Amino acid sequence: MQLLDGTACSQQIRQEIAVEVKAIVAAGKRPPHLAAVLVGDDGASQNYVKMKVRDCEEVGFGSTTIRMDASSTETELLAKVEKLNRDEAIDGFIVQLPLPPQINENNVILAINPKKDVDGFCPANIGNLSLGLPTFVSATPNGIMELLKRYNIETEGKHCVVLGRSNIVGTPIAVLMSRDTNPGNATVTLAHSRTKNLKELCVSADILIVAIGKTEFVTAEMVKEGAVVIDVGQTRVPDSTRKSGFRNVGDVDFELVKNKCSFITFVTGGVGPMTRASLLQNTLKAYQRR
Repeated sequence: MQLLDGTACSQQIRQEIAVEVKAIVAAGKRPPHLAAVLVGDDGASQNYVKMKVRDCEEVGFGSTTIRMDASSTETELLAKVEKLNRDEAIDGFIVQLPLPPQINENNVILAINPKKDVDGFCPANIGNLSLGLPTFVSATPNGIMELLKRYNIETEGKHCVVLGRSNIVGTPIAVLMSRDTNPGNATVTLAHSRTKNLKELCVSADILIVAIGKTEFVTAEMVKEGAVVIDVGQTRVPDSTRKSGFRNVGDVDFELVKNKCSFITFVTGGVGPMTRASLLQNTLKAYQRR
């Protein structure tokens, strides 16, 4: 078993981006600029945005964080989005999810200019992805593809089972894995919690990508010997033995599954850092397209 080290790969990507940014600045141009809108005081969201700001500093990007109260209305948030759409100094921006219940996430996503949608959530970008046209690929699926590429994992002709059908992870990664690219050219099955004979289906997978949102859902009897397992899930659960009072748990039971795999991600240092690195890649792309 070999760990797929997203921390090391993301560091490599940041170093590559930093070299490009230095060349941009040396040519007398401004660096790329990423903005993030944070609504409310969700701890995980605040930490994630903080890490994105740190990433921007490391590669030489400009960054802006716009904080709004949890009581903010949808109208107020949409006004912020429109202001960012028009701001020529901002190359790309994200609205950190989840949003408070009074705000419709779909309405917010629809309001973002696709040319600045570095999260890759807008219908235009998802549509371009499905058609194989130039686009911003959603950060997590793009990060998974980068991880497979940088570890030289063979995907052509392999059976890839994707657990989870969200528009953010499951559906786009299924499209990417089936495309005539490298990585790609896999035979893909998109499954979910309502899929019949799910255990048997998972056991048939050469590559198993799990984003089903259920802690430790995948157990050893669901994994083929020698399979590649990518765990996208990350949930905080109480743990009195930890100083923080919690621990992060994935959608895969790592301890039970790891010895059956050829490659596997861990819940921390796996897909998460690659998602953040992909956001930087998309921001640089947005800058270069302008």
